[in-house]
Amino acid sequence: MIIHENLSTIDPWLAPYSAQLQQRIDYAERVREKVLGDTDITDFSLGYLHFGLHQTSDGWVFREWAPNATKIYLVGEFSGWKDDERFALVATDHGQWEIVIPTGVLKHRDLYKLHIYWSDGDGYRIPAWATRTVQDETTHEFNAQVWTPPLPYEWKSDFVRPTDPPVIYEAHIGMSSQDEKVATYAEFTRDVLPRIIAGGYNTIQLMAIQEHPYYGSFGYHVSSFFAASSRFGTPEDLKALVDTAHAAGVAVVLDLVHSHAVKNEIEGLSRFDGSYTQYFHEGDRGNHEAWDSRVFDYGKPEVLHFLLSNCRYWLDEYHFDGYRFDGVTSMLYLDHGLEKSFTSYDDYFANTDPDALAYLTLANQLIHSIKPSALTIAEEMSGMPGIAGSMADGGIGFDYRLSMGMPDLWIKYIKELQDEEWQVSQLFHELSQHRPEEKTISYAESHDQALVGDKTLLFRLIDKDMYDHMTIGDQSLVVDRGVALHKMIRLLTASMHHGGYLNFMGNEFGHPEWIDFPREGNEWSYKYARRQWNLVDNDQLKYAQLGEFDAAMTRAVADTAGDYEWVTINDQDHVLAFTRGGQLFVYNFHPTNSYTDYGLIADAGDYRVIVSSDDQIYGGQGRIDASLVYPAVPVENPMLRLYLPARTAIVLQKID
Repeated sequence: MIIHENLSTIDPWLAPYSAQLQQRIDYAERVREKVLGDTDITDFSLGYLHFGLHQTSDGWVFREWAPNATKIYLVGEFSGWKDDERFALVATDHGQWEIVIPTGVLKHRDLYKLHIYWSDGDGYRIPAWATRTVQDETTHEFNAQVWTPPLPYEWKSDFVRPTDPPVIYEAHIGMSSQDEKVATYAEFTRDVLPRIIAGGYNTIQLMAIQEHPYYGSFGYHVSSFFAASSRFGTPEDLKALVDTAHAAGVAVVLDLVHSHAVKNEIEGLSRFDGSYTQYFHEGDRGNHEAWDSRVFDYGKPEVLHFLLSNCRYWLDEYHFDGYRFDGVTSMLYLDHGLEKSFTSYDDYFANTDPDALAYLTLANQLIHSIKPSALTIAEEMSGMPGIAGSMADGGIGFDYRLSMGMPDLWIKYIKELQDEEWQVSQLFHELSQHRPEEKTISYAESHDQALVGDKTLLFRLIDKDMYDHMTIGDQSLVVDRGVALHKMIRLLTASMHHGGYLNFMGNEFGHPEWIDFPREGNEWSYKYARRQWNLVDNDQLKYAQLGEFDAAMTRAVADTAGDYEWVTINDQDHVLAFTRGGQLFVYNFHPTNSYTDYGLIADAGDYRVIVSSDDQIYGGQGRIDASLVYPAVPVENPMLRLYLPARTAIVLQKID
């Protein structure tokens, strides 16, 4: 298929780089031809059905790719954890090893691993394609586990992800409990999923699913790419979670880590067959110093086979509805984009990794071929042209790019500017920025902004007063300001999305403090690795009011398709207003000034308030009468006259 770049037509600033854009397309096509040949990409991605452990009609077959190995044994409970010639693998073609095991040797829940020998050493390894690994509670050692339950999971919901906009709830299974412990898939399904559904979210983004040895890595140091983390429960429990969400009309996407891999050798891929370059680049390029991890060599056909098969596996086996690709910026640039400001278009075409670009293009082609309704999101902060552009136009093919500058913008405003210095014109400009060829996911804060050493949005606004003045009726100017701005910031960010909106678990009600996983420095405490649902469940606390507001906000945002139809910006008054999807959003960010009969141009007709941040049920002062009908008159140049209290936002809907 011949593709001619069209990005420079969509974005005229790219015209001087048309040749580079076409070279990018041509390189990806050459990689596709070299690696796939005449094989369809959907067939090429079925590696997980070939490699690893598979039950057959008369026993088992196990295959592994280990080109540097000289000898391999399958060891486990069946061999007394010793080398046994009955379980020696046989070398076949292209660095592959294989063993056929008769019926009766392996059984459900048996533990096993590989003992691999190479020319100058040996080591025990978890199979690279293992789909189930478990950690011993006493020794903390990981092993692969045979997983063939008597009754395989039967899917109940035939679900296809609905169209835009995705309103995403980013969640971490382990820290989703109120108790100081590691929560499970089943507990999440029972206790948290109903909250997500009631909160109006139509998509869940699950973090830390791929197996990772260190819980505190937040799931980003992956060791077993095909194994759902067993610390949260069984594969069937995860499938039930996805199935239950689907039954409620909620999509589930996986936070997929293909940008790097854990350095661990026994649990992970590093020096798997004794060589450092089996899956990863040679020398310094194979190490990500900032992340203390290994960097994939995306130019190797076997690595592409492994990663593309991984993309397909989670769609096929667990019915996920797409992926948020982690660390895409790190993949795109040879220097991983570290300490780089990207102030010139030249920066996007220098020091890039063409193999990574080709892989991401193939991954998007595969995912959307397997599941046309799938959603792919790039965690990409540089703004690489075409990363979320369509492949037909010469783009990489992601459906969305995370708008990663937004949280930084809000932190800058809160930390560096007095309220009187906030400029709604700058806010509108920054929040509406995006490349013409792409859609983005907006957010005011994700898990990144809540990690230890940082603060959640509400904690940043209120700080220590959060501990003493969050009871309804308690008078605190600091808390009143923080609660008001928390609602306005989130609503403005959500209502100005250019594709979708994301919230991290618990931030919808202003979760206090930070996230800190158990580690030696905190005496292995789970105190900050949990969610305090009791706060939002207590109707005597302002957290409950913030939770109610968020649910009203997501319902309104779910209808915000299309662009802004008109905009009113008044920096002097601190007033911003725009219409979108038949709704009128009005914000008064002034810290003290309220306005009576504030005139806003609007389509002729009657309007009603559907959301008011000043409503008492949302912790406001109840100054706006939501029962009134607001007429836009006269017929020519119609104008609405609204009461806009200080630090409030309202959403109005035209009455048909």
